[in-house]
Amino acid sequence: MQRSDGRRRNQMRPVTIVRHYLQHPEGAVLIQVGGTEVICTASVEDERPRFMKTQNIRNKGWVTAEYSMLPRSTHDRMQREVTRGQASGRTQEIQRLIGRSMRAVTDLKELGERTIWIDCDVIQADGGTRTSAITGAFIALWDACKWLEDCGAIKKVPIETNVAAISVGVVGGSLMLDLSYEEDSKADVDMNIVMAGDGRFIELQGTAEENPFSKGELDQMVEFGTVGVGDLVRLQNRLIDEGLDEASIGDAQ
Repeated sequence: MQRSDGRRRNQMRPVTIVRHYLQHPEGAVLIQVGGTEVICTASVEDERPRFMKTQNIRNKGWVTAEYSMLPRSTHDRMQREVTRGQASGRTQEIQRLIGRSMRAVTDLKELGERTIWIDCDVIQADGGTRTSAITGAFIALWDACKWLEDCGAIKKVPIETNVAAISVGVVGGSLMLDLSYEEDSKADVDMNIVMAGDGRFIELQGTAEENPFSKGELDQMVEFGTVGVGDLVRLQNRLIDEGLDEASIGDAQ
């Protein structure tokens, strides 16, 4: 099946990550993945979350996340969730996923008795908002932890490896990497792959819309996703290792 934007089946959309995007947060990133754009911030709070105080959990910190979409980030305006009075099930699922993904690569004891809040706000949605949020949030988290190290609040950046994520799926019988909204909306199978920088898996979310998928198709999707995540991790490492404010892969270079 031919992709509407002309990409190969195993080709990601162009990706750009811009650091220090906002003035106030300790970490602030804009990530652009094709038409999807997400602002990811990391804010340091010198206080443990309530559950840790209640359970008397000491000598470690916490990383948690919130996720939202601007009302007109999509084709039609959405009502703000605060107006409806509660976050949707989808929103709660995504922000828990982002938080779990960040904690999976963070040494919470080295972080100390503090909380880092990850806020991911989708300003334009064209598929892959949760995976884009995870990939961008990692850089925001890194920058917040580096700020803590530079301030002398911690001895070293308490991050053990990268985390990045990408979508894969089966559309019209064809396996595809990094689905746009158009592709995702008609996918037979949709999967999100979250991986650590060392190649371990953090989370796999796969759903068949109508027909179940085979073990062979699962293996192919994981193979596509593993290559895509590897490219994203190399992009993250360029930003960190070279001290860049902005870096891109794909046609955005």
